[in-house]
This record gives sequence, structure tokens and C-alpha cells, in this order.
Amino acid sequence: MSLMSTPRAGRGFHPDLATKAFNRLATTCLVVFALLWLVPFAWALITSLRPNDEITADPVDFWGSSWTLDAYSKAWDANPIGWWYVNSLIISVLAVVLTVAVCSMIGFALAHLDFRGKRVLVALVLAGIMMPMESLVLPQFMQLRAFHLLGTYWALILPAIAAPVAVFIFRAFFRQIPDSLIDAARIDGVGWWRIYLQICMPLCRPATSAVAILTFISTWNAFLLPLLVLTQTKSQTIPVGLSSLIGGSAIQYAETMASSILGILPLFAAFLLLQRRIVQGVAQTGIR
Repeated sequence: MSLMSTPRAGRGFHPDLATKAFNRLATTCLVVFALLWLVPFAWALITSLRPNDEITADPVDFWGSSWTLDAYSKAWDANPIGWWYVNSLIISVLAVVLTVAVCSMIGFALAHLDFRGKRVLVALVLAGIMMPMESLVLPQFMQLRAFHLLGTYWALILPAIAAPVAVFIFRAFFRQIPDSLIDAARIDGVGWWRIYLQICMPLCRPATSAVAILTFISTWNAFLLPLLVLTQTKSQTIPVGLSSLIGGSAIQYAETMASSILGILPLFAAFLLLQRRIVQGVAQTGIR
């Protein structure tokens, strides 16, 4: 009994040493994972600035003898990258606006309204989160073909609006709003639309920011469904257009890397401008 109560682990134990060891381990893991992300990006950036003959001779040389921006001008002139930008931007912005509007209303209804089948709808939303999106591509393609939407922007916008994750985030935030606040507004004669628009939505700015950012990134980077539904070259999005550059027999590595860098520039700029809101949204919604 006396042996079990003796704190043997405290003998020679220094909390400061344990804290330092943990910090060093965390720093090492952070550096390793940062290098895993940054090295391919750095290689792509450097390759886009090198001539094709040097890349062919030594693809992994990080320090070329000459640097040039010709790959960027050739990539822009040889491919309709401007149209790909416009298509991706229109689709992503419309998807963000409609996803926030539709999913916030569904989340508000699931959080504060009582109606028949509410629990079934919540279960369907949770099931939709667990289902891989790749398994839905073929049914979505058949639905879009039946509605004659192939080749249009709506073929990508409508599937993006049906986002169970966005409904789940909004429902979780709306449920944090006290029922007493809703009841007080109802006693004062305020309708459900005013409660939703003027009371609840202003309180859910972190959720709105998180859903908008996630929707924009996922829609901008979507590949499989745009590859199937957008067949015309000028109607393609950035990821699909970039994939067509490596389909030939003679790959121009510098132009391909330059096109890739041009493709991620909008997302990089959006991250720099909205970095604070992205961090707040991820932290407050618990998205991993």
C-alpha cells in the first residue's frame, strides 16, 4: 500500500526538461511537414523559371545557370488561361453565395424550428458528411444530363450548394444562440425571416466565413466532376485546363509549372488577404 502511494515518477522528474523536449519534438515535426509541402512548391517555382533544355538535362537542379520568364508568357499565349480564371472565379463565387444562403437557412431550420421529419433530415446530413464525394460523381452526372445542364456553370454550382458540412456548421452555430433570445423576438411579434436575417445571421459571422472559405477552395480545386461535365476548352476550370497541358507526348515542363503557379496564385492571394478570418473560422468551428 505504501509502495503504491509513493510518487516514484516524481523522483528526478523536471517539468522544464519535459516541456523543452515536447517543444523540440513539436518544432521538429512542424519543420518536417513544412518541408514536405514547401519543397515541391519551390521546385515547381524554380522549374518555371528555367529553360526547357536545362530542365531536360538535370530536372532536380535547384540552381540553374539562367533564369527567364518566357515560360509564363508562352503558357499564357498558348492556352486560354484567362478563360479558365474567369470560369473558376464565376463558379466559385456563385457557389459561395448560394451555399451560404441555402445551407444557413437549412441549418437555422434544423436548429430552431420544429417540424415532422426533423431528426431524419439531421441523420441524412450526418450521413452525407460520411459519404465520399467521389461516389456521388456518377449519379450527379446522370442527374445533370437528365436536366440538360452539361456544359454549363450550373453543372458545378448546384452540386457544390448541396454541402452537408456547411449545413452541419451552421446548425451547430445556430444551436448556440439562446432560445430565450428567439422567444423574446417572437413575443415582440418578429417573424422567422427577420429572426434569421437580422438576429441570427449577424451572430454567425465565423461560421459564414468558414463555410465561404471552404466552399471557395473546394470549388476552385474541384477536378473530377468539372472534367466530366465541361467539355469545351474555353469553358474549363483551372485544374482541368492544367491537366490538359501534360497530356501530350512532348511535355514542356517549364510551361506546365508556370501554368500551375498561375493557377494557384488566386488561392494564395485569397489566403494572404483573409488569413485572419481563415484562422478564426477554423478555430471556432473546430474544422480539421
